[in-house]
Amino acid sequence: MSRTRMSLLTALALLTGTSGAALIAAPAGASTAAAPCTVDYKVQNQWDTGFTAAVTITNNGAAKSSWSLKWSYAGNQKISNGWNAKVSQSGSAVTAANESYNGTIPTGGSASFGFQASYSGTNAIPATFTLDGVTCNVDSGPTDPGPTDPGPTDPGPTDPGPGGKAANPYVGAKVYVNPEWSARAAAEPGGSRISNQPTAVWLDRIAAINGVNGGMGLRAHLDEALKQKGSGELVVQLVIYDLPGRDCAALASNGELGPNDLDKYKSQYIDPIVSILSESKYAGLRIATVIEPDSLPNLVTNAGGTNTTTDACVTMKSNGNYEKGVSYALDKLGALANVYNYIDAGHHGWLGWDSNLGPSVQEFAKVATSNGASMSDVTGFIVNTANYSPAKEPNFKVTDTVNGQTIRQSKWVDWNQYVDEQSFALGLREKLVAAGFDSGLGMLIDTSRNGWGGTARPTGPGPQTSVDAYVDGSRIDRRIHAGNWCNQSGAGLGERPTAAPAAGIDAYVWVKPPGESDGNSAAIPNDEGKGFDRMCDPTYGGNARNGNNPTGALPNAPLAGHWFSAQFQQLMQNAYPPLP
Repeated sequence: MSRTRMSLLTALALLTGTSGAALIAAPAGASTAAAPCTVDYKVQNQWDTGFTAAVTITNNGAAKSSWSLKWSYAGNQKISNGWNAKVSQSGSAVTAANESYNGTIPTGGSASFGFQASYSGTNAIPATFTLDGVTCNVDSGPTDPGPTDPGPTDPGPTDPGPGGKAANPYVGAKVYVNPEWSARAAAEPGGSRISNQPTAVWLDRIAAINGVNGGMGLRAHLDEALKQKGSGELVVQLVIYDLPGRDCAALASNGELGPNDLDKYKSQYIDPIVSILSESKYAGLRIATVIEPDSLPNLVTNAGGTNTTTDACVTMKSNGNYEKGVSYALDKLGALANVYNYIDAGHHGWLGWDSNLGPSVQEFAKVATSNGASMSDVTGFIVNTANYSPAKEPNFKVTDTVNGQTIRQSKWVDWNQYVDEQSFALGLREKLVAAGFDSGLGMLIDTSRNGWGGTARPTGPGPQTSVDAYVDGSRIDRRIHAGNWCNQSGAGLGERPTAAPAAGIDAYVWVKPPGESDGNSAAIPNDEGKGFDRMCDPTYGGNARNGNNPTGALPNAPLAGHWFSAQFQQLMQNAYPPLP
């Protein structure tokens, strides 16, 4: 919607179906002075007894260091929980105040939040909004084309406006469903239950840009995304994954580029991707990039001075090509107005110790401020990419004690500061903002395989006989060790992709497409640069990175990225929340 004209608040419209927004019609001769603030209130999903809504505030007045938005309902709507704002309600009156990390709104800037509410009867959109006591007007201009056809001069209720980016690209947007993955999922017995879920597109080699073995290349995916987009907003998730000397601490996903192939990475991989994304016809898509899984965390934990050090990681730290490559990707991709970069940040079972977390923040800040990159090129970070750590452990928390003994002493927690991904993501986020990253920094959590449902899922806390008995009986993560990462036995689909599930979390996402193997369980000759990692071998006794425990890997697994039907069936069987 236009952010530069002011009109009287004269009409409301409720969208049909499950989506609605506050839409204002201007009378003839309306003033063109800038409104002090504008508010987009959009009903995202609506069912018989409840709904979710997304709200975006745009400040056209003096810069703010804090804010409070108020409105009243005409019906019996009752808000139960909110995210990215402190939302409270007294009778019909609602107040949404900023969180500590999103209080600053510069002139022309925006802030977004969301909430869930119940209702009965009608769900009319509020007529008036006030920001810090000043009435805000949403102006669609004198020829508003209506809620389902924004028109050429109206970018829509969730668009941040010309030249700006959405505070959270996932809010108010659909997410791209990869038709190739969808077809494989639908072909499995019962797979149609999830085949419509959005998953990321992995650009894991140069050839993937144009398509491999007759498959879809980047342009084909973007063209399909335009069809799925329609008149609304749509996020396309791309995994940028082809660094020189890739995956220096593992073998299953070793890449095509040698340790010193930085120039090739830039000119033959990043530059062609940027060129395609720069094409004008794709400017209306929101592109969320996951930048180089596992790379920077490996420099922190596996590049010297520990029993997890590998020669390959020492090489990559010495030559600096992980850092230079990631900086280059951030710089070139971040220059595009519709690209949102999320840097991979491992998971709590990798970086959750103080000795790892602090150095990780320093490493992230270094890469985001060198070799042409800046912190403004970083929308956020992603945790648990292609991993199995639960978003939340419901039965215990890191501060619990048993008989006066902290559960951090248990073998499973092993003095880690976190026991799940959401607490880790938010703890990391706080430290990143303190290190200079934007206060609106958003986090993603890959929930594609971390549900841990099925009959083995504990229903409550474990026994209080010892810290180990308590933790082992409580934890829904049924892996043998938190360092196990390959095709884990007993895993299940996790939370379905969801925008803004909690304050500071931009989305739960399925970056790892369920059913695609983590790596081969026995040696398989191939021309894809993928080796045999013993952590994918169910007969292997482990190494220092998993405490010399069995791997817990499924047998008969194909090469990384290839379809693994047995794993897909297990993931559906053990899904949590369960599948219908």
